[in-house]
Amino acid sequence: SSSSGDDALRDRRARILSRGLPKQKPIEGVKQVVVVASGKGGVGKSTTAVNIALALAANDSTKEVGLLDADIYGPSIPKMMNLKGNPELTPKNLMRPLKNYGIACMSMGFLVEDTAPVVWRGLMVMSAVEKLLRQVDWGQLDYLVIDMPPGTGDVQLSVSQNIPISGAVIVSTPQDVALLDARKGAEMFRKVHVPVLGLVQNMSVFQCPKCKHETHIFGADGVRDLAKTLGLDILGDVPLHVNIRETCDSGQPVVISQPQSDAAKAYLKIAMEILRRLPVPPA
Repeated sequence: SSSSGDDALRDRRARILSRGLPKQKPIEGVKQVVVVASGKGGVGKSTTAVNIALALAANDSTKEVGLLDADIYGPSIPKMMNLKGNPELTPKNLMRPLKNYGIACMSMGFLVEDTAPVVWRGLMVMSAVEKLLRQVDWGQLDYLVIDMPPGTGDVQLSVSQNIPISGAVIVSTPQDVALLDARKGAEMFRKVHVPVLGLVQNMSVFQCPKCKHETHIFGADGVRDLAKTLGLDILGDVPLHVNIRETCDSGQPVVISQPQSDAAKAYLKIAMEILRRLPVPPA
């Protein structure tokens, strides 16, 4: 029958495609990988990734946490984590992450000059991503948070297909334009069989510091509506607050510098929600 013929053709295509995919191989010493992604830039993804990594460590001081900046063209982790310099090499010729606030960090920003643009084609970018994934001595980590570049391109696919990922966190503002791309990001992870742990609604509300009036600058609850549509959870809301921007710009993220603030508490709650949804790691 035609339907059995179609099924056979689909199976054959799937077999051919699977041959071309790289075999997933864990990063040595890393128990679980959490990727923080967004469909588009400018929604606060890197700020969220940094504060989530710090919040994971703050929630359980016995856990070791690392942070990998996979944004080759626009690395921002060095500035946000107040780190400079080139990684040392181990006797095995692996790069040793730079460390601050107890978080081991690796970024393309450690390997190029601050003001130098990375003018590379796709193959060179993929080679750089491969080095950041495979040629770093992370030691023993309970969680590695990967700050993905915005979009759904080669880097996202390469990372998703090369290493086992415990879960993805999608960051978006409630703005309609951002939500369109956030949906694409969530669907991309589903296609490559990466579990989406949930969505973070960033810049959810602005409170006037003088009169305390609240304004939904980017719209209200758009990310919550998207989560319902996709059958996903909301991990938390982060307000639009000047302290979040100022602390990251100064290399003292809000979770570390202002742990009692509402913003820090929002990130700590998100980290707890992530931990609740992660699979139990192998002993």
